[in-house]
Amino acid sequence: MSLVLSCPRVLTGESDLGPGWVRIGSGQVLDVGTGEPPGPVDVGLPDGVLVPGLVDAQVNGAFGIDLANADPAGWAEVAARLPSTGVTGFLPTLTSGPVDDLVAGVRRHREVLRLLRSLPGAARSLGVHLEGPFLAPVRRGVHPSEHLRRPDPEIASRLLDLAAEGSLACVTLAPELPGALSLVTDLTAAGVRVAVGHTEAGEDDVLAAVSAGATLVTHLFNAMPPLHHRAVGPIGVALTDPRLTCGLIADGQHVAPRMIRLALGSAPGRVMLVTDAVAALGLPPGRYRLGDREIITTAGGGPAVAADGTLAGGCLPLDAMVDVTVAAGVPLRDAVEAATGVPSAALGRPDLGRLAPGCPADVVWLAPAPGTTAFRARATWVGGRLAHDDGTRPELDRLRDRNDPGSVPPSPA
Repeated sequence: MSLVLSCPRVLTGESDLGPGWVRIGSGQVLDVGTGEPPGPVDVGLPDGVLVPGLVDAQVNGAFGIDLANADPAGWAEVAARLPSTGVTGFLPTLTSGPVDDLVAGVRRHREVLRLLRSLPGAARSLGVHLEGPFLAPVRRGVHPSEHLRRPDPEIASRLLDLAAEGSLACVTLAPELPGALSLVTDLTAAGVRVAVGHTEAGEDDVLAAVSAGATLVTHLFNAMPPLHHRAVGPIGVALTDPRLTCGLIADGQHVAPRMIRLALGSAPGRVMLVTDAVAALGLPPGRYRLGDREIITTAGGGPAVAADGTLAGGCLPLDAMVDVTVAAGVPLRDAVEAATGVPSAALGRPDLGRLAPGCPADVVWLAPAPGTTAFRARATWVGGRLAHDDGTRPELDRLRDRNDPGSVPPSPA
């Protein structure tokens, strides 16, 4: 059984259809088209835009759950609630901590995948992102200095074991550290993506890491030297080297709106929006945990900070970051692509960033919430299953009531 969604604008990741429709069934996109569909419409959306599911490459926690301190059920709860923000795929991210704890955290992912098989409609967990512990002390941010390490053969061997087990997706490191380039080579050979981040590296160090296989940059502009006209550094390489895809915390506070526009304009198709979300995302202001550190949040979706004022992660969801990016002067199509097609391709899952026949039926209705002009995820389908809606469309209520028989539970990845 299939389901036809229509909307005044459909962005497939390959084209802007304008008014169009998407037909989904058996967990996949079956067909897309412009204008009126050839048959009855099941869900006619009055405004906004239909887009592929959003993909977030950096989620440390959300909804009161810090992934570093959570059990598999906690990780699964985050995955189950992320579709409320339009996110249908993500990398659970662990920050620097004791090596034994990081290894155990990555191995926890296998149990998380098992739990997600019983949670149809949860966001897909695409593998663990280790943000550390191989970071430059001077650019560590809130990563505890006592947990920073230089790459060494013993730790490298443990990471390669995790890569062989299939749960390690990405490692962020500072390429100027002794032994880092060898680790980049070994990790990429094992199928793990390497990101340059929390670094004091110069141009040559970054280029050497890219030549060794690094393909990503973690939260561009943050935790790295600023751009200088005579000292290019990580930012200059990131914005000019076509081999790199750059994560960007587009909340307007980690990175100013005009810099968001500059980044996407300078590196079209190579900037992906990331939340760097912490446990406070989706919750009122207060005190929360990030690993073994206390962090503090304030009203309005502002970033989390440590007691000394250091930025400690994001509290603005990815759908809202699309809105911030558009408000910064970026065309909606480019902002959506930065939250869908760019990250999914950078993580090796281009099928997740497209609405095309045969792709997973991960679909988001982005539209202004009633009484506002701010785009938000009003409804989200994961694997063809309605995973979230805001309760304003009666036809979506009927889908939820009948448990969407046109869908199947998605694969956790």
